Amino acid sequence: MTVATSLIPGLDDIVKRGDPRRRGEIARAIAQLFLQDAEKLRPELIDLFDNLLIDLVPHAELASRVDLAERFSRLNNAPPHLVNQLARENEIMVAGPVLRRSPVLDDAALVEIARLKGQGHLLAMTERPALSPVVTDVLVECGDRDVVRRAAGNAGAAFSPGSYSEMIKRAAQDGVLTLRIGQRNDLSGEHLKLLLDGTLDVIRRRLSSVVNPARKAEIKRAMAAIEEAALPPGPRRDFSGAQRTVLALYRGGHLGESALLGFAKAHKYEESIASLSAMSGVRLSILDRLIAGDRYDPLLILGRVLNLGWPTVRALILLWYGPQRTPADADIEAARVNFTRLMPTTAERVVNFWRNRRTI
Repeated sequence: MTVATSLIPGLDDIVKRGDPRRRGEIARAIAQLFLQDAEKLRPELIDLFDNLLIDLVPHAELASRVDLAERFSRLNNAPPHLVNQLARENEIMVAGPVLRRSPVLDDAALVEIARLKGQGHLLAMTERPALSPVVTDVLVECGDRDVVRRAAGNAGAAFSPGSYSEMIKRAAQDGVLTLRIGQRNDLSGEHLKLLLDGTLDVIRRRLSSVVNPARKAEIKRAMAAIEEAALPPGPRRDFSGAQRTVLALYRGGHLGESALLGFAKAHKYEESIASLSAMSGVRLSILDRLIAGDRYDPLLILGRVLNLGWPTVRALILLWYGPQRTPADADIEAARVNFTRLMPTTAERVVNFWRNRRTI
């Protein structure tokens, strides 16, 4: 029992033996006195109200505690002991309002509560208008999926490098978290690259569709860096000259099957692949890696989508074999049969998939 409680006749008895409803009525009456002139109260009077209410409120009925938590959560000079008491209640309907918004709660209190209480308390904290790295470290460490998602989506939350790394690790299995992190203004270029590197292609496309133009450009740069890092070691083809050639043909209106056939017959690999890329809409780096594989099937699929004649497709297959290898007539005939039987709708679905790829 506090000294403040004993100053009011009969209050001591209500605290000890009063029923929850009666305690709630008294608590609300005292709170109302506080709220009437809250902005003008001196520190010693705030302490007096604080000492009165911390004895009454814990024993009041739930509805009264919820009401008082809502009221005091919005005050800059709310009774500090009472606010901390409310924030530590197991009943989230009571603790929630002060955890979400009370400016009286400091980082030390929030960290302590986050480590002691359940996910409901952590989830309420994620809605605070500002969260320091000290607090978000604990939210990321102790929080479940919903807590981390909500924290990542809070523009007023700040994260330490360690927490960012942990969230990105978890985002590899959580597309929603990927989108939340990817839209943060404080996301560094290195963290963006790590985020995209572990993300499914469909999530990357979704992220690109919801971010601002500046972030979209960052995503493109990051994906280019990821692709570059993923390339196998050894010499790499230089397509810059071929791309200039193809661009000149395109501008002059001469980029088509005839030009492609000429490149293929001349065994000009770079020009052939650059032409196929421009004609099909598949990224050059993707197409190069597809066609450099151990099967020529991608050429059949591209030929069907581009409505190429068999002579052009045959020339591309011979280009794939290279000048040092000569395929058997039976192999070429098998390729022709497969090309003839390939359904255009099937080929179109495959090429659409390639068009949306960022890397292989």
